Amino acid sequence: MDSSEIQAIKNRFGIIGNSSGLNHAINVAVQVAATDLTVLITGESGSGKESFSKIIHSLSARKHGPFIAINCGAIPEGTIDSELFGHEKGAFTGALDARKGYFETTNSGTIFLDEVGEMPLGTQARLLRVLENGEYIRVGSSKVLKTNVRVVAATNVNLLDAVNHGKFREDLYYRLNTVPIYVPPLRDRGEDILLLFRKFTNDFSERYRTKPVRLDSEARDLLLQYSFPGNIRQLKNIAEQITILETDKELPISIETLNHYLNPVQPSSRKALVPLRSNDGDGTSFSERELLYKVLFDMRRDMTELKKLVRNVLENEKYGGDILKDHQELFSSLNNVEPIITTPTIEPARLLTPPPSRTVDLDRYSDERDEIEDVVHVTAEEESLSLEDKEKEMIIKALRKNNNKRKYAANALGISERTLYRKIKQYDIEE
Repeated sequence: MDSSEIQAIKNRFGIIGNSSGLNHAINVAVQVAATDLTVLITGESGSGKESFSKIIHSLSARKHGPFIAINCGAIPEGTIDSELFGHEKGAFTGALDARKGYFETTNSGTIFLDEVGEMPLGTQARLLRVLENGEYIRVGSSKVLKTNVRVVAATNVNLLDAVNHGKFREDLYYRLNTVPIYVPPLRDRGEDILLLFRKFTNDFSERYRTKPVRLDSEARDLLLQYSFPGNIRQLKNIAEQITILETDKELPISIETLNHYLNPVQPSSRKALVPLRSNDGDGTSFSERELLYKVLFDMRRDMTELKKLVRNVLENEKYGGDILKDHQELFSSLNNVEPIITTPTIEPARLLTPPPSRTVDLDRYSDERDEIEDVVHVTAEEESLSLEDKEKEMIIKALRKNNNKRKYAANALGISERTLYRKIKQYDIEE
Protein backbone atom coordinates (compact mmCIF):
# COMPACT_ATOMS: atom_id res chain seq x y z
CA MET A 1 0.00 0.00 0.00
CA ASP A 2 1.20 3.53 -0.73
CA SER A 3 1.21 6.33 1.86
CA SER A 4 -2.08 7.85 0.65
CA GLU A 5 -3.97 4.58 1.11
CA ILE A 6 -2.53 4.11 4.59
CA GLN A 7 -3.46 7.68 5.48
CA ALA A 8 -7.02 7.06 4.30
CA ILE A 9 -7.24 4.08 6.63
CA LYS A 10 -5.92 6.22 9.52
CA ASN A 11 -8.50 8.93 8.86
CA ARG A 12 -11.32 6.39 8.71
CA PHE A 13 -10.45 4.72 12.01
CA GLY A 14 -9.09 7.72 13.89
CA ILE A 15 -5.48 6.57 14.05
CA ILE A 16 -2.87 9.28 14.65
CA GLY A 17 0.79 8.84 13.78
CA ASN A 18 3.34 8.27 11.03
CA SER A 19 5.92 5.96 12.61
CA SER A 20 7.21 3.11 10.48
CA GLY A 21 6.13 0.45 13.02
CA LEU A 22 2.58 1.77 13.07
CA ASN A 23 2.38 1.97 9.28
CA HIS A 24 3.65 -1.61 8.93
CA ALA A 25 1.03 -2.91 11.39
CA ILE A 26 -1.74 -1.12 9.44
CA ASN A 27 -0.44 -2.49 6.15
CA VAL A 28 -0.52 -6.08 7.48
CA ALA A 29 -4.02 -5.60 8.91
CA VAL A 30 -5.37 -4.32 5.58
CA GLN A 31 -3.80 -7.18 3.61
CA VAL A 32 -5.09 -9.91 5.93
CA ALA A 33 -8.57 -8.39 6.23
CA ALA A 34 -9.73 -9.85 2.90
CA THR A 35 -8.95 -13.39 4.08
CA ASP A 36 -10.48 -15.54 6.82
CA LEU A 37 -7.16 -16.21 8.52
CA THR A 38 -6.89 -16.04 12.29
CA VAL A 39 -4.89 -13.04 13.50
CA LEU A 40 -2.94 -12.56 16.74
CA ILE A 41 -2.31 -8.93 17.71
CA THR A 42 0.44 -8.40 20.26
CA GLY A 43 1.52 -5.26 22.06
CA GLU A 44 1.55 -3.59 25.43
CA SER A 45 -1.61 -2.62 27.28
CA GLY A 46 -2.99 0.70 26.05
CA SER A 47 -1.18 0.63 22.70
CA GLY A 48 -4.41 0.47 20.65
CA LYS A 49 -4.72 -3.20 19.69
CA GLU A 50 -8.53 -3.13 19.49
CA SER A 51 -8.39 -0.55 16.67
CA PHE A 52 -6.64 -3.11 14.46
CA SER A 53 -9.34 -5.69 15.10
CA LYS A 54 -11.91 -3.16 13.85
CA ILE A 55 -9.83 -2.48 10.74
CA ILE A 56 -9.71 -6.20 9.96
CA HIS A 57 -13.46 -6.66 10.43
CA SER A 58 -14.53 -3.50 8.58
CA LEU A 59 -12.41 -4.28 5.50
CA SER A 60 -13.39 -7.97 5.33
CA ALA A 61 -16.26 -9.75 3.59
CA ARG A 62 -17.83 -10.10 7.07
CA LYS A 63 -18.23 -6.33 7.53
CA HIS A 64 -22.04 -6.62 7.45
CA GLY A 65 -21.96 -9.37 10.08
CA PRO A 66 -21.77 -8.82 13.85
CA PHE A 67 -18.57 -7.78 15.62
CA ILE A 68 -18.01 -8.28 19.33
CA ALA A 69 -15.00 -7.61 21.55
CA ILE A 70 -14.51 -9.85 24.59
CA ASN A 71 -12.00 -9.23 27.39
CA CYS A 72 -11.10 -12.77 28.48
CA GLY A 73 -9.32 -11.52 31.59
CA ALA A 74 -12.47 -9.81 32.90
CA ILE A 75 -14.71 -12.92 32.81
CA PRO A 76 -14.54 -15.23 35.87
CA GLU A 77 -13.09 -18.67 35.18
CA GLY A 78 -16.32 -20.40 36.23
CA THR A 79 -18.49 -18.55 33.70
CA ILE A 80 -16.25 -17.96 30.67
CA ASP A 81 -17.31 -21.22 28.96
CA SER A 82 -20.95 -20.23 29.32
CA GLU A 83 -20.24 -16.71 28.01
CA LEU A 84 -18.40 -17.92 24.92
CA PHE A 85 -20.27 -21.12 24.05
CA GLY A 86 -23.65 -20.79 25.82
CA HIS A 87 -25.36 -23.20 28.22
CA GLU A 88 -28.48 -25.30 28.55
CA LYS A 89 -31.18 -24.82 31.14
CA GLY A 90 -30.15 -26.39 34.44
CA ALA A 91 -26.52 -26.83 33.38
CA PHE A 92 -25.41 -25.25 36.67
CA THR A 93 -26.86 -23.39 39.61
CA GLY A 94 -28.58 -20.24 38.34
CA ALA A 95 -28.99 -21.47 34.77
CA LEU A 96 -32.74 -20.90 34.72
CA ASP A 97 -32.93 -20.73 30.93
CA ALA A 98 -30.85 -21.79 27.94
CA ARG A 99 -28.50 -19.09 26.70
CA LYS A 100 -26.65 -18.52 23.45
CA GLY A 101 -22.92 -17.85 23.65
CA TYR A 102 -20.90 -15.27 21.75
CA PHE A 103 -19.76 -17.79 19.15
CA GLU A 104 -23.41 -18.42 18.34
CA THR A 105 -24.62 -14.80 18.33
CA THR A 106 -21.70 -13.61 16.17
CA ASN A 107 -22.11 -16.32 13.54
CA SER A 108 -20.85 -15.07 10.13
CA GLY A 109 -19.13 -12.18 11.90
CA THR A 110 -15.91 -11.50 13.83
CA ILE A 111 -15.12 -12.06 17.49
CA PHE A 112 -12.21 -10.19 19.08
CA LEU A 113 -10.71 -12.04 22.05
CA ASP A 114 -8.68 -9.52 24.02
CA GLU A 115 -6.31 -10.70 26.78
CA VAL A 116 -6.48 -14.23 25.33
CA GLY A 117 -3.48 -15.18 27.45
CA GLU A 118 -5.74 -15.03 30.53
CA MET A 119 -8.06 -17.73 29.17
CA PRO A 120 -8.25 -20.92 31.34
CA LEU A 121 -6.74 -24.09 29.90
CA GLY A 122 -10.11 -25.85 29.68
CA THR A 123 -11.57 -23.00 27.65
CA GLN A 124 -8.47 -23.00 25.45
CA ALA A 125 -9.25 -26.58 24.43
CA ARG A 126 -12.80 -25.57 23.47
CA LEU A 127 -11.50 -22.60 21.48
CA LEU A 128 -9.04 -24.81 19.61
CA ARG A 129 -11.90 -27.04 18.48
CA VAL A 130 -13.77 -24.00 17.15
CA LEU A 131 -10.72 -22.84 15.22
CA GLU A 132 -10.01 -26.30 13.80
CA ASN A 133 -13.52 -27.52 12.94
CA GLY A 134 -15.93 -24.66 13.61
CA GLU A 135 -17.60 -26.87 16.25
CA TYR A 136 -18.53 -26.26 19.87
CA ILE A 137 -20.83 -27.65 22.56
CA ARG A 138 -22.92 -25.66 24.96
CA VAL A 139 -22.27 -26.16 28.68
CA GLY A 140 -24.54 -28.93 29.90
CA SER A 141 -25.26 -30.27 26.42
CA SER A 142 -23.94 -33.09 24.25
CA LYS A 143 -25.14 -31.68 20.93
CA VAL A 144 -22.41 -30.44 18.60
CA LEU A 145 -23.17 -27.02 17.09
CA LYS A 146 -21.53 -25.29 14.14
CA THR A 147 -20.37 -21.69 13.82
CA ASN A 148 -18.72 -19.62 11.11
CA VAL A 149 -16.85 -16.98 13.08
CA ARG A 150 -13.54 -15.32 12.40
CA VAL A 151 -11.33 -15.01 15.46
CA VAL A 152 -8.99 -12.09 16.04
CA ALA A 153 -7.06 -12.41 19.31
CA ALA A 154 -4.86 -10.00 21.22
CA THR A 155 -2.52 -10.24 24.19
CA ASN A 156 -0.08 -8.06 26.10
CA VAL A 157 1.92 -11.01 27.48
CA ASN A 158 4.51 -13.24 25.85
CA LEU A 159 2.47 -16.31 24.91
CA LEU A 160 5.59 -18.39 24.18
CA ASP A 161 6.68 -17.87 27.80
CA ALA A 162 3.18 -18.86 28.89
CA VAL A 163 3.48 -22.01 26.76
CA ASN A 164 6.82 -22.89 28.36
CA HIS A 165 5.29 -22.47 31.83
CA GLY A 166 2.27 -24.63 31.00
CA LYS A 167 -0.22 -21.76 31.17
CA PHE A 168 -1.11 -21.70 27.47
CA ARG A 169 -1.59 -24.53 24.97
CA GLU A 170 1.14 -24.75 22.37
CA ASP A 171 -1.22 -26.00 19.65
CA LEU A 172 -3.61 -23.12 20.30
CA TYR A 173 -0.76 -20.60 20.17
CA TYR A 174 0.30 -21.69 16.69
CA ARG A 175 -3.32 -21.85 15.55
CA LEU A 176 -3.97 -18.28 16.70
CA ASN A 177 -0.66 -16.97 15.42
CA THR A 178 -1.46 -17.64 11.75
CA VAL A 179 -0.85 -13.96 10.97
CA PRO A 180 0.91 -11.94 13.69
CA ILE A 181 0.53 -8.17 14.01
CA TYR A 182 2.76 -6.26 16.43
CA VAL A 183 1.56 -2.86 17.64
CA PRO A 184 4.58 -0.82 18.81
CA PRO A 185 4.49 0.88 22.22
CA LEU A 186 4.10 4.64 22.31
CA ARG A 187 7.70 5.26 23.42
CA ASP A 188 8.93 3.69 20.14
CA ARG A 189 6.78 5.92 17.92
CA GLY A 190 8.86 9.09 18.10
CA GLU A 191 7.11 12.24 16.90
CA ASP A 192 3.73 10.45 17.07
CA ILE A 193 3.74 11.33 20.77
CA LEU A 194 3.54 15.06 20.01
CA LEU A 195 0.88 14.54 17.33
CA LEU A 196 -1.28 12.54 19.73
CA PHE A 197 -0.78 15.04 22.56
CA ARG A 198 -1.86 17.91 20.30
CA LYS A 199 -4.90 15.94 19.14
CA PHE A 200 -5.96 15.09 22.69
CA THR A 201 -5.46 18.60 24.08
CA ASN A 202 -7.43 20.13 21.19
CA ASP A 203 -10.29 17.68 21.76
CA PHE A 204 -10.38 18.35 25.50
CA SER A 205 -10.13 22.12 25.11
CA GLU A 206 -13.15 21.96 22.79
CA ARG A 207 -15.04 19.76 25.25
CA TYR A 208 -14.28 21.97 28.26
CA ARG A 209 -14.40 25.24 26.28
CA THR A 210 -10.89 26.40 27.11
CA LYS A 211 -7.89 27.46 25.07
CA PRO A 212 -5.62 24.63 23.88
CA VAL A 213 -2.42 24.21 25.85
CA ARG A 214 1.02 24.51 24.27
CA LEU A 215 4.37 23.01 25.25
CA ASP A 216 7.70 24.82 25.18
CA SER A 217 10.69 23.15 23.51
CA GLU A 218 12.07 21.60 26.72
CA ALA A 219 8.67 20.17 27.63
CA ARG A 220 8.33 18.65 24.16
CA ASP A 221 11.75 17.00 24.52
CA LEU A 222 10.75 15.61 27.91
CA LEU A 223 7.53 14.19 26.45
CA LEU A 224 9.50 12.49 23.68
CA GLN A 225 11.94 10.94 26.17
CA TYR A 226 9.28 9.66 28.58
CA SER A 227 8.73 5.88 28.56
CA PHE A 228 4.89 5.95 28.85
CA PRO A 229 4.28 2.61 30.64
CA GLY A 230 0.54 3.22 30.13
CA ASN A 231 1.01 4.03 26.43
CA ILE A 232 -1.73 5.99 24.61
CA ARG A 233 -4.15 5.66 27.50
CA GLN A 234 -1.67 7.35 29.83
CA LEU A 235 -0.88 10.14 27.36
CA LYS A 236 -4.58 10.86 26.95
CA ASN A 237 -5.04 11.12 30.73
CA ILE A 238 -2.09 13.51 31.00
CA ALA A 239 -3.47 15.69 28.23
CA GLU A 240 -6.88 15.87 29.94
CA GLN A 241 -5.36 16.73 33.33
CA ILE A 242 -3.23 19.53 31.90
CA THR A 243 -6.18 20.95 29.94
CA ILE A 244 -8.33 21.11 33.08
CA LEU A 245 -5.83 22.05 35.78
CA GLU A 246 -3.57 24.52 34.00
CA THR A 247 -5.72 27.64 33.87
CA ASP A 248 -3.10 30.03 32.43
CA LYS A 249 -3.21 29.12 28.76
CA GLU A 250 -1.34 32.22 27.59
CA LEU A 251 2.07 30.79 28.45
CA PRO A 252 3.31 27.47 27.09
CA ILE A 253 3.64 24.54 29.49
CA SER A 254 7.17 24.40 30.92
CA ILE A 255 9.24 21.33 31.69
CA GLU A 256 8.72 21.95 35.43
CA THR A 257 4.94 21.99 35.03
CA LEU A 258 4.92 18.90 32.80
CA ASN A 259 7.03 17.04 35.36
CA HIS A 260 4.15 17.28 37.84
CA TYR A 261 2.01 15.14 35.54
CA LEU A 262 4.63 12.52 34.70
CA ASN A 263 5.67 9.65 36.93
CA PRO A 264 9.19 10.54 38.16
CA VAL A 265 10.15 6.84 38.21
CA GLN A 266 10.33 5.85 34.55
CA PRO A 267 10.86 2.14 33.86
CA SER A 268 13.14 1.61 30.88
CA SER A 269 10.99 -1.23 29.60
CA ARG A 270 7.73 -2.95 30.28
CA LYS A 271 8.36 -6.47 29.05
CA ALA A 272 7.14 -8.07 32.26
CA LEU A 273 3.82 -7.47 33.92
CA VAL A 274 4.01 -5.71 37.31
CA PRO A 275 1.96 -7.49 39.99
CA LEU A 276 -1.03 -5.59 41.23
CA ARG A 277 -0.57 -3.99 44.62
CA SER A 278 -3.05 -2.76 47.13
CA ASN A 279 -3.05 -0.85 50.40
CA ASP A 280 -4.15 -2.56 53.56
CA GLY A 281 -6.04 -0.74 56.23
CA ASP A 282 -2.83 0.35 58.01
CA GLY A 283 -1.33 1.69 54.80
CA THR A 284 0.98 -1.25 54.23
CA SER A 285 1.55 -2.04 50.54
CA PHE A 286 1.80 -5.69 49.60
CA SER A 287 1.25 -8.19 46.82
CA GLU A 288 -0.10 -11.71 47.04
CA ARG A 289 3.33 -13.32 46.67
CA GLU A 290 5.00 -10.96 49.16
CA LEU A 291 2.28 -11.66 51.69
CA LEU A 292 2.76 -15.41 51.42
CA TYR A 293 6.53 -15.05 51.71
CA LYS A 294 6.10 -12.93 54.83
CA VAL A 295 3.91 -15.60 56.44
CA LEU A 296 6.45 -18.28 55.54
CA PHE A 297 9.42 -16.37 56.95
CA ASP A 298 7.54 -15.46 60.14
CA MET A 299 6.62 -19.11 60.71
CA ARG A 300 10.16 -20.25 60.06
CA ARG A 301 11.63 -17.67 62.42
CA ASP A 302 9.20 -18.58 65.20
CA MET A 303 9.90 -22.29 64.83
CA THR A 304 13.67 -21.68 64.87
CA GLU A 305 13.45 -19.61 68.03
CA LEU A 306 11.34 -22.23 69.79
CA LYS A 307 13.61 -25.11 68.75
CA LYS A 308 16.71 -23.24 69.95
CA LEU A 309 15.01 -22.53 73.25
CA VAL A 310 14.11 -26.19 73.76
CA ARG A 311 17.59 -27.36 72.72
CA ASN A 312 19.29 -24.99 75.17
CA VAL A 313 17.14 -26.32 78.01
CA LEU A 314 17.84 -29.94 77.10
CA GLU A 315 21.60 -29.41 76.77
CA ASN A 316 21.75 -28.20 80.39
CA GLU A 317 19.87 -31.19 81.79
CA LYS A 318 21.19 -34.57 82.81
CA TYR A 319 18.74 -36.57 80.69
CA GLY A 320 18.29 -33.99 77.93
CA GLY A 321 20.88 -35.68 75.77
CA ASP A 322 18.65 -38.71 75.34
CA ILE A 323 15.84 -36.53 73.98
CA LEU A 324 18.20 -34.68 71.62
CA LYS A 325 19.55 -38.02 70.37
CA ASP A 326 16.03 -39.31 69.70
CA HIS A 327 15.11 -36.15 67.72
CA GLN A 328 18.35 -35.35 65.88
CA GLU A 329 16.56 -34.62 62.60
CA LEU A 330 14.40 -31.97 64.30
CA PHE A 331 17.34 -29.97 65.66
CA SER A 332 19.89 -30.58 62.86
CA SER A 333 18.66 -27.53 60.93
CA LEU A 334 19.95 -25.27 63.74
CA ASN A 335 23.61 -26.09 63.09
CA ASN A 336 24.02 -23.49 60.30
CA VAL A 337 21.53 -20.93 61.54
CA GLU A 338 22.75 -17.51 62.62
CA PRO A 339 21.79 -16.63 66.21
CA ILE A 340 18.55 -14.72 66.40
CA ILE A 341 18.73 -11.84 68.86
CA THR A 342 15.41 -11.84 70.61
CA THR A 343 13.90 -11.78 74.06
CA PRO A 344 12.16 -15.11 74.60
CA THR A 345 8.63 -14.90 75.82
CA ILE A 346 8.99 -18.19 77.76
CA GLU A 347 11.75 -18.56 80.30
CA PRO A 348 13.62 -21.89 80.26
CA ALA A 349 13.03 -22.31 83.98
CA ARG A 350 9.30 -22.45 83.37
CA LEU A 351 9.68 -25.25 80.83
CA LEU A 352 11.87 -27.50 82.91
CA THR A 353 12.92 -27.10 86.54
CA PRO A 354 16.41 -28.57 87.05
CA PRO A 355 16.94 -30.86 90.02
CA PRO A 356 18.32 -28.93 93.03
CA SER A 357 20.99 -31.54 93.75
CA ARG A 358 22.59 -34.72 92.42
CA THR A 359 19.69 -36.66 93.90
CA VAL A 360 17.06 -36.85 91.14
CA ASP A 361 13.36 -37.48 91.64
CA LEU A 362 12.94 -39.85 88.65
CA ASP A 363 9.13 -39.82 88.71
CA ARG A 364 8.99 -36.03 88.72
CA TYR A 365 11.72 -35.73 86.09
CA SER A 366 9.99 -38.30 83.88
CA ASP A 367 6.87 -36.14 83.91
CA GLU A 368 8.92 -33.10 82.90
CA ARG A 369 10.64 -35.07 80.12
CA ASP A 370 7.24 -36.09 78.74
CA GLU A 371 6.27 -32.42 78.85
CA ILE A 372 9.33 -31.48 76.80
CA GLU A 373 8.57 -34.18 74.24
CA ASP A 374 5.04 -32.79 73.94
CA VAL A 375 6.53 -29.35 73.18
CA VAL A 376 8.79 -30.91 70.52
CA HIS A 377 5.82 -32.73 69.00
CA VAL A 378 3.71 -29.56 68.87
CA THR A 379 6.63 -27.67 67.32
CA ALA A 380 6.93 -30.25 64.53
CA GLU A 381 3.22 -30.11 63.87
CA GLU A 382 3.17 -26.30 63.69
CA GLU A 383 6.13 -26.33 61.32
CA SER A 384 4.18 -28.52 58.92
CA LEU A 385 1.43 -25.95 58.55
CA SER A 386 1.06 -25.08 54.88
CA LEU A 387 0.79 -21.70 53.21
CA GLU A 388 -2.57 -22.82 51.85
CA ASP A 389 -4.03 -22.75 55.39
CA LYS A 390 -2.80 -19.21 55.95
CA GLU A 391 -3.99 -18.10 52.52
CA LYS A 392 -7.43 -19.57 53.12
CA GLU A 393 -7.63 -17.85 56.50
CA MET A 394 -6.71 -14.46 54.99
CA ILE A 395 -9.29 -14.85 52.23
CA ILE A 396 -12.04 -15.67 54.74
CA LYS A 397 -11.10 -12.65 56.87
CA ALA A 398 -11.09 -10.35 53.84
CA LEU A 399 -14.51 -11.60 52.70
CA ARG A 400 -16.01 -11.14 56.16
CA LYS A 401 -14.50 -7.69 56.53
CA ASN A 402 -15.99 -6.62 53.19
CA ASN A 403 -19.42 -8.27 53.67
CA ASN A 404 -18.59 -11.02 51.14
CA LYS A 405 -18.15 -8.49 48.35
CA ARG A 406 -15.48 -10.08 46.15
CA LYS A 407 -14.38 -6.88 44.46
CA TYR A 408 -13.46 -5.14 47.70
CA ALA A 409 -12.03 -8.29 49.25
CA ALA A 410 -9.79 -8.80 46.20
CA ASN A 411 -8.57 -5.19 46.47
CA ALA A 412 -7.78 -5.67 50.15
CA LEU A 413 -5.77 -8.83 49.37
CA GLY A 414 -3.95 -7.25 46.43
CA ILE A 415 -5.15 -9.83 43.89
CA SER A 416 -7.54 -9.74 40.96
CA GLU A 417 -11.22 -10.56 41.39
CA ARG A 418 -10.78 -13.50 39.03
CA THR A 419 -7.93 -14.92 41.13
CA LEU A 420 -10.06 -14.52 44.27
CA TYR A 421 -12.92 -16.39 42.60
CA ARG A 422 -10.54 -19.24 41.72
CA LYS A 423 -9.16 -19.36 45.27
CA ILE A 424 -12.69 -19.50 46.74
CA LYS A 425 -13.45 -22.54 44.58
CA GLN A 426 -10.07 -24.12 45.34
CA TYR A 427 -10.51 -23.91 49.11
CA ASP A 428 -14.29 -24.52 49.03
CA ILE A 429 -14.98 -21.35 50.99
CA GLU A 430 -18.61 -20.65 51.80
CA GLU A 431 -19.55 -17.04 51.23
